Amino acid sequence: MVWTLVVPLKPLSQAKSRLAGGTGHAPRPALALAFALDTVAAALACPAVGGVVVVTDDPLAGAELGALGARVLPEPTGRGGLNGALAHGARSVRAQCPRSAVATLNADLPALRPAELGRVLDSATEFPRAFLADAAGIGTTLLAAAPGMELAPAFEGPSRARHRASGAHEIELTGVDSVRQDVDTESDLRAALGLGLGPRTAAAAAGLLAHGPGRAD
Repeated sequence: MVWTLVVPLKPLSQAKSRLAGGTGHAPRPALALAFALDTVAAALACPAVGGVVVVTDDPLAGAELGALGARVLPEPTGRGGLNGALAHGARSVRAQCPRSAVATLNADLPALRPAELGRVLDSATEFPRAFLADAAGIGTTLLAAAPGMELAPAFEGPSRARHRASGAHEIELTGVDSVRQDVDTESDLRAALGLGLGPRTAAAAAGLLAHGPGRAD
């Protein structure tokens, strides 16, 4: 099964506010953009991914992610928030290809590895809806809906419990840490560093954290 991924990204000026305290004068917008670029580049390199739709109103992020090969979709009007943006992205995908398999993916997975993402998506093919919990075990980094199934995103806060309660199957694979490790805090960034950051994040974070393993894509 080939998947289309929907990746949400808020305006860079509003992104990653929790990183500010831990990284001194870290350029949060630059980090957020680097996270998204590494995430989308890795996703597009995954054979199970047929395309990526980024939902954002940020012009710089839209231009750079579009240059990677993502389709950029403006956020919907109104106050739908993150879940509204994801539902909007899924509707847009299905409007072009009604029988498409759709999955959401967080934009802050800077250590993402295509092979690990492929394993998660392969597991998701076995269920009508499926999700992967984040490294903290509270949130969700990926939610998948098979052809013909509504995505029904319930992100933000304790989304792992909400997605499970909605009937989505929890994917419990081991060895897919790069798909679980989203980054909201300095501690998260250090954990991603230990997995091997993508090249853009490694460059943006240079000097902010102690030197650790990078990753060549």
